[in-house]
Amino acid sequence: MAKFHITLLALVFSLTGFAQKDESGLFKTEITVKKQLGYALHVPENAKKEKKPLIVFLHGSGEKGTDIEKVKIHGPFNYLKTHSIDAFVLAPQCPEEEYWDSEVLYKLIQKVAKDNNIDPKRIYLTGLSMGGWGAWNLAFAHPDMFAALVPIAGFVDRVPMIENCKIGEIPIRIFHGLLDDVVDVQYSEVIYKKLQPCAKDIKLTIFDDANHNSWTRVYDDPAIYEWMLKQTKP
Repeated sequence: MAKFHITLLALVFSLTGFAQKDESGLFKTEITVKKQLGYALHVPENAKKEKKPLIVFLHGSGEKGTDIEKVKIHGPFNYLKTHSIDAFVLAPQCPEEEYWDSEVLYKLIQKVAKDNNIDPKRIYLTGLSMGGWGAWNLAFAHPDMFAALVPIAGFVDRVPMIENCKIGEIPIRIFHGLLDDVVDVQYSEVIYKKLQPCAKDIKLTIFDDANHNSWTRVYDDPAIYEWMLKQTKP
């Protein structure tokens, strides 16, 4: 009697198994997200008479918020306090509790370029720390937009490491401090090695005596602006 019960139970489970089936379908939805970025824009002399280049600067995490003066603490805007640059300089400000969004930045640059007399073949991208990370991601998302890329002390995501040759045509200058205890210098070293086989113009500079703030000596030196402004897309 026990043997019959076990056999019947096995038959029930078997029939239940045969009743299963796979289904497939198609789901569609639309999600609208509104984003807002404050920004500072430096307008060079004679900007209405002739097309000028555009330098896009992405700040680090310490300058997030709504006080636009924060974006002028470091980078090109700080340099502009005592020097001149014959180019538009755009410095967006990342909101608190957020990180750089490549698509929002891309649309902002498009708007600024449309509204001003900007040479589309001479748009340059640079950033420090979180801004260096943002610059890498934006360059990979829209490689056709930029004539030069200058990331400083930036973290590098996995996608750029995999899609390295996507930005091979962009001249690149990478800077990092050997003693950086916030963003390890290995990020810049690894992406540099990844890019070398396909990059037409790339250079990595590691400052032996610099910690995380390796950007001051870069942005305070006229040489980086002179180099950028010489670069032109084909």
